[in-house]
Amino acid sequence: MIAIARRDYPDLHFEVGTMTDLALADNSVAGVLAFWSVIHVPDHAVPGVFEQFCRVLRPGCPLLVGFHVGDETQHTSEGYTGRWINVDSYHRPPSRVAGWLRDAGFTIEAELILRPDDDVPGAVIFARSPS
Repeated sequence: MIAIARRDYPDLHFEVGTMTDLALADNSVAGVLAFWSVIHVPDHAVPGVFEQFCRVLRPGCPLLVGFHVGDETQHTSEGYTGRWINVDSYHRPPSRVAGWLRDAGFTIEAELILRPDDDVPGAVIFARSPS
């Protein structure tokens, strides 16, 4: 995906990294979008990820987190293309995610539950880094 992004957007900079140890300077980014990416981070590591997001964000800048709602872990062994994969997806209550964000220093500005009647609802939380 990074190769495609670099090809399609040659004027932008793309890197492969890890959310648990962002290779970015403190206060160096104006926003973070984590759409259905933290669903693959185990509960014990999520607070550290949110601390990393807070560290790299400039004061008062936005974070948007999207995730599966629930209270279970779902294991997947087949990807969308039919290839074998070995992935866990963590479904979490919005209150737990919001609590981790607050503990990392964020202020919650909005929470939205998506498709609440689906088997696996989604949620998004919009937050701001400390000013």
